[in-house]
Amino acid sequence: MVTAVRDEGLVLHIDGAQPISVAATEAVLRVCDRAEDQATAGLVTVHVWGAPAGGRAADLTVGLLTKWERAVRRLERLGLTTVAVASGDCGGPALDVLLATDVRIAATGTRLVIPLDDGATWPGMALYRLARQGAGRVRRHALLGEPIEAADAVALGLLDSVVADPGLELALLAEAAAGVAGRELAIRRQLLMDAARTSFEDALGSHLAACDRALRRGVAS
Repeated sequence: MVTAVRDEGLVLHIDGAQPISVAATEAVLRVCDRAEDQATAGLVTVHVWGAPAGGRAADLTVGLLTKWERAVRRLERLGLTTVAVASGDCGGPALDVLLATDVRIAATGTRLVIPLDDGATWPGMALYRLARQGAGRVRRHALLGEPIEAADAVALGLLDSVVADPGLELALLAEAAAGVAGRELAIRRQLLMDAARTSFEDALGSHLAACDRALRRGVAS
């Protein structure tokens, strides 16, 4: 039986049908700790599935939500390539984590689900990431809670691919990620994330600084 949250080295399993919890938060943080301690390049793999079926957990607090969002943000900024493997309906904490990864692979039949709670969609940071990453075309789903089918999610840029066997694609990603320096990957990721909200003139300095860093690294090596 698959537990709701499980971490195995640099592999994390999250069942979105389960509520955000201290255990889920700590599992994400443990994986982040291990990733940051790892000297070599590689992958952090997150298997996500499940979506909330009813209302929020009775013991959910803003304090716990804050800790959870900070843990997900830390995952989003890791120096290793992060990849999500999604299956079935994917919502709640599973959707939170999926939207924070670099590469998203979905099994056939996957749907992204924005949970409804007390007559409205849950207003967590998944809404923010959906809006940023979906180029403003997710409004209907974000407001009404309509699931996003896998093919539509690929078209929106929320998923990278839908495959029958995610294992093969994971192997190819692991091979590609093995040659990517961690700190440099984090810098490129941040440049990409900033591009959506930064003008060319404002972004130029950051990109030139990154280029200067790359030139200096080349000379040093």
